[in-house]
Amino acid sequence: MEATIEIRDLTKRFGKVVALDQLSLTIGQGEFLVLLGPSGCGKTTLLRSLAGLETPDEGEISIRENVVFSAPRGISVAPGDRQVGMVFQSYALWPHMKVKDNIGFGLRVKKIPSQEVEARVTTVLDDMAMEGLGERYPSQLSGGQQQRVALARLLATRPPVFLMDEPLSNLDARLRIDMRSELKRLHHDTGATTVYVTHDQSEAMTMASVVVVMNEGRIQQMAPPDEIYRQPANIFVAGFIGMPRINLMAAQTLDDGRARFEGGDFTLPAPGAPPNAKVFVGARPEDVLLSLEPMDDAVEFQVYAVLPAGPETIVQIRRGDVTLFARETGQLGLVMDQSVWVRFDPSAINIYDEASGELVAPEGKRPQDANFQLADGGGAV
Repeated sequence: MEATIEIRDLTKRFGKVVALDQLSLTIGQGEFLVLLGPSGCGKTTLLRSLAGLETPDEGEISIRENVVFSAPRGISVAPGDRQVGMVFQSYALWPHMKVKDNIGFGLRVKKIPSQEVEARVTTVLDDMAMEGLGERYPSQLSGGQQQRVALARLLATRPPVFLMDEPLSNLDARLRIDMRSELKRLHHDTGATTVYVTHDQSEAMTMASVVVVMNEGRIQQMAPPDEIYRQPANIFVAGFIGMPRINLMAAQTLDDGRARFEGGDFTLPAPGAPPNAKVFVGARPEDVLLSLEPMDDAVEFQVYAVLPAGPETIVQIRRGDVTLFARETGQLGLVMDQSVWVRFDPSAINIYDEASGELVAPEGKRPQDANFQLADGGGAV
């Protein structure tokens, strides 16, 4: 895939705080790439550096094979000359301008002829289902309509690269979901390379073709959403992605390819992990399978909490010092302190080195008949 954006060894400091730490990234033509991470991880700084609104201290940025920033070569292209369009979190609409004038503002700055400006504004108003709103002021619009105006202004200038800084964060939950669909459709229709910043993992996982998880100015993992979810590259990504959180259990691997949980009286196969090593075993809540009846191949836990959530129920269970979350889609009718019997989906377990936090045995590389056993050789899951 042709690269639209190349970022090489980018560093940005704010005093003693390193917001971007020698970050390198390639963004392909037509990708919908989402920068995801906690507050302060550097994702907005990276986006603003691409737009030319921040000046990095080191590194280089190329957009469509044109170098727009280079610290060693002393290059810093003005924002208006970078062939990018940006949608801000606050929408950044001019309150004294009508909708049509807000949309056409960038075109007039570029000295586009008035007739063409008018035609483009009319076209994007139609495309964004805002016919009849051109004469209104931003204060006369709902939050969703203001968001559409900001997107329409972007579309009117026809940039090959879209930059979006948490554009849905000011909307209510229901409207956010609707606008996710609109943005995905917009990306499909335009084919524009899109870089989108959010701290909301639901936005990232539902919208992105590629997710970049960041922390402390560095990239932790770059992959499609499903891979980010099923095979997190390290403990940070595993713990950050998923709601409820992934089950990460400290364990000690044995010589026979199994792992014994610390504080627990059972073992779990750990193929691919080095023997006699301290690891974390990771399993998503939906891969923790519950039964109401004793089974020869299951381990008994007690229900600690039951959290109904409409179409699913989140169940917290305990055995000794081991606490797990399970996700159930059926109606089990569980109550506090009830006994349940637990099995894992053996193909849906990841193993992480305790010292480095890195993935050492990914999901999908373990035998389908691997069993979860009591340490004394009793029942297995």
